[in-house]
Amino acid sequence: MRRDPRAYLWDALTASEAIQGFVAGRDAAQYAADEMLHSAVERKFEIIGEALGQLA
Repeated sequence: MRRDPRAYLWDALTASEAIQGFVAGRDAAQYAADEMLHSAVERKFEIIGEALGQLA
């Protein structure tokens, strides 16, 4: 059974909202210095890419 396309959009939306929350109040230097933050943001971008790739 194929997943509803809206579910992929929801995944992308929630991942992008998480990224916004992760980086709020931080500058580029703080981001670059925090490996855990960098990894979390990178993973959320992967989720966005995977979700949007399913819509193609």
